[in-house]
Amino acid sequence: MRALLTAASLALLALPGAAMADDKANPKGEAELAKMLEGRVAGKPVKCLSTHSMDNSTVIDKTAIVYRSGSKLYVNRPRSGAEQLDDDDILLTKLYGSQLCNVDKVDLIDRSSRMWSGFVLLGDFVPYQRVKTSSR
Repeated sequence: MRALLTAASLALLALPGAAMADDKANPKGEAELAKMLEGRVAGKPVKCLSTHSMDNSTVIDKTAIVYRSGSKLYVNRPRSGAEQLDDDDILLTKLYGSQLCNVDKVDLIDRSSRMWSGFVLLGDFVPYQRVKTSSR
């Protein structure tokens, strides 16, 4: 009986790992994101962004949302729902103040049908800045 309980416990522990193994990164989206971030270095993640300084956003299919603020790019890999991201979707964000934060939900609206197509729960925002090169 004890061996059966141990085996059952181990099986339960293996499930989250198995689920994560199935959540493979989208190679096309990762390649697009890498190209966008070329020549930039990551900074310390932040929990919120001021909406006053945001210029625009770009959806990377099934991968991330990239917010531009001046020369910085902030990459947000949603905590949930990234597999629903489609670069043809419209982002519908309801703000409850002047900041977009890692606890916010963003609805996705299909551009063609104007129908709701899903949502993402935002994660932390990772800033990327261009690498400063020294000229001699």
